[in-house]
Amino acid sequence: MSDTPESMTIIAFSGDLDKLWPTMILSSTGAASGMDVTVFFTFWGLFPLVRDDVRITGYDAMTKMLAGMNAPGFKKAKLSKLNMGGMGSWMMRKVAGKNKVLPPEQLFEMAQDMGVKMWPCQMTMDLLGIKLDQMRSGLGEPVGAATALSRMSKSQINLFI
Repeated sequence: MSDTPESMTIIAFSGDLDKLWPTMILSSTGAASGMDVTVFFTFWGLFPLVRDDVRITGYDAMTKMLAGMNAPGFKKAKLSKLNMGGMGSWMMRKVAGKNKVLPPEQLFEMAQDMGVKMWPCQMTMDLLGIKLDQMRSGLGEPVGAATALSRMSKSQINLFI
């Protein structure tokens, strides 16, 4: 038996609430089980890592409009289906609370505290004009696809959420 813990890499490509939840639940559960866990946040999955107090990111009108359509942070994440102008997200958070399921933002902090590596995608940051100082603290250095693929090649579990 190896002394190296099993590892899991999650590619988080969506900022939708119903995809953030499993990303955070699986990453924190893996870490709690002793796994070496990395989450690579790319494309729309990068927006939850933007600090809640940052309203607009981007470097030109188009990237700023894209940022305006993707509210930053975990708390404003929408459901991918049945969002109904935010009512669906509100209902899902209420149901989760009644069932003692922590919200994604708390699971994210817990996962960080347990040593889950949170890697923002450098190419997506460049593409969408998101700067490191606009993002939550405690993240890993931004990396590219080659680094994520190298990590995945060594992981026993790879997920695309």
